[in-house]
Amino acid sequence: MLDARYTIPAHAEKGGRASGKENMARPRYQNGWLKVRGKRRKMWVIRWREDVLQADGTVTRTQRAETIGPVRQITQQKARSILQQRLGTAALISRRPQATLSLADFVRVEWRPKAELDLRKSSVRYYSFQLDRHILPVMGSIQLCDLSRGAIEACLAELKRKGRATATIRGVRATLSTVLEKAVERQYLEKNPAHGIRIREADFKKERRCYSAAEVFKLAAALGEPCRTIVLLAVLTGMRIGEILALRWKRVDMLRGTIEVAESFSDGEFGPPKTRSSNRVLPMSSALRDALQIHRAGTSWSGADDLVFCTSKGTPLSSKNLYNRALAPACDGLKLPRVSWHSFRHTHATLLVESGESVKTAQSLLGHSDLETTLNVYAHAIPDSQRRAVERIGVLLSDALRSASASESGRVN
Repeated sequence: MLDARYTIPAHAEKGGRASGKENMARPRYQNGWLKVRGKRRKMWVIRWREDVLQADGTVTRTQRAETIGPVRQITQQKARSILQQRLGTAALISRRPQATLSLADFVRVEWRPKAELDLRKSSVRYYSFQLDRHILPVMGSIQLCDLSRGAIEACLAELKRKGRATATIRGVRATLSTVLEKAVERQYLEKNPAHGIRIREADFKKERRCYSAAEVFKLAAALGEPCRTIVLLAVLTGMRIGEILALRWKRVDMLRGTIEVAESFSDGEFGPPKTRSSNRVLPMSSALRDALQIHRAGTSWSGADDLVFCTSKGTPLSSKNLYNRALAPACDGLKLPRVSWHSFRHTHATLLVESGESVKTAQSLLGHSDLETTLNVYAHAIPDSQRRAVERIGVLLSDALRSASASESGRVN
């Protein structure tokens, strides 16, 4: 009796003839296929079958073939070893199906509809812009299974050649990494080809502006409420503007002198702070406590659930309106360089370092997940501190020179 694996199915309408290769089970394909091709120049050829994930979600089997080299240079044992590497250690059983879905189709069908489940709206908007502007026009038609590190690096190199800023190139890489990580999670890919791609620092970095303590004092005196207290809160705590605009009185503990950061306001919506480390409790200085008490006495929205800073209707303030109507005009009137709300966060970190606090303390107060962010981005050097550092080196060198001169004079005598 024939083994069922070798049975060739027949169809009555075809007169009992074989229906074709697609219905014929061939065990040699389960273990791969090795053959010599050619007469004058004999070459090893291998074939194997592989599961492929189609765009509609179905899985089909496809045949792969590869010429691995001349028989005179590669032994049969080596050729079989190469075949086994292609098959994988589990003989296709544990091999994840490759995806023939294009990058553009994956973004449209899988990524965009579900992106807001675990990303902020601002992040989704930023990634969507990078996809539509720089990525999909160039790489959208590439199938996920063919999307290699080399293809991504070629895209980034082309952006560099066109003169795109380093920040833009980094944004494209970050966007690809985020999108492809979802492809890995949903088993379209075995690994993320965008991981590990490094982009060197820009030749010229735009200097981040932060105010000195004297400039902050001067600005605060020229501002009206509530912008004045908002600026003081930003400088004295390092809170982000979104965290300030979402702050409620129930999270301001006047007795203990603390502020709990547990909410943020951005793009018209309340949500959690930027990162897990951003959930924090901050100490209040006596100056800030006094400013907040004065502000609370002058507002009709002072209930536990009310916002500390709000409109006459109790709704959140707009950071853009505050900047355009109050902060920017005050900077212009004082002949000070315009700064963003985020600049006050930089100012807070710089003043912390200037006052002798450790970088670890600054990291905790700012709510950074990564210490390197605190070191590289926020620890600005203030000219006064630079001058003092240079003077200290000068004193050390002058002492050493005097000692050397005295020794030399003694030898001469």
